[in-house]
Amino acid sequence: MVDNIMNHKSIRKYKTENVPEHILQQIIEAGIRASTTGNMQTYSIIISSDKKIKEKLWEAHFKQNMVLQAPLILTFCADFNRFVKWCNLRKANPGYDNFLSFFTGAIDALLVAQNVAIAAESNGLGICYLGTTTYNAKLIIETLKIPKRVVPVTTLVLGYPDENPGLTDRLPFESIIHKDVYHDYSSETIDSFYKEKEELDFTKELIEINKKETLAQIFTDIRYTKNDNEMFSEKFLEVIKKQGFMNNE
Repeated sequence: MVDNIMNHKSIRKYKTENVPEHILQQIIEAGIRASTTGNMQTYSIIISSDKKIKEKLWEAHFKQNMVLQAPLILTFCADFNRFVKWCNLRKANPGYDNFLSFFTGAIDALLVAQNVAIAAESNGLGICYLGTTTYNAKLIIETLKIPKRVVPVTTLVLGYPDENPGLTDRLPFESIIHKDVYHDYSSETIDSFYKEKEELDFTKELIEINKKETLAQIFTDIRYTKNDNEMFSEKFLEVIKKQGFMNNE
């Protein structure tokens, strides 16, 4: 299992071969065994295989072709709908219409998603996380008929790989770990920790193609710009509010 995790790759090209039902069930059951706040399981998984639904999800996920190629699209949602209905039926007074509850459900959903990802890869399947879930949450909600008190937070495409990409680089171990307390970074340690990433041939090529001076500018000026971050933040906050999670007074 450790070797499997250490060799994780994001797969963006898939075979048309379907995932056997018994393997899918095993993978989902592994997901459900993830840790969850208070054993409430405030999440849901929507498994989409219908061609027309996938075409709409393809639109929502910025027309990434892997959404059409992969046989299964799994949308993981923060979900207090089920739990609140249970409380109401059991003479309990739920107070889960606030941002903390959304965040709790989002954590639960992400833990489940990672268990599913690991289990899928252990069964020879490929996965890729779609960060576009939060960017276009409103359209995903409409497409998947998601009710109030439910918010999509991440998506996995799932299927048999039709490519074998290399491992992506990672920052060194010591750049991530802080012993006992947080130790802030100096300019020298930042230079040291990012040195290998910045000196990759791929990085140099990326900088040249995009006519930038540094890799950091690729992130700030092209991939994740201030304007985009603010726009998508505003849109996602509106979704969270509309879905009933912003009663914070």
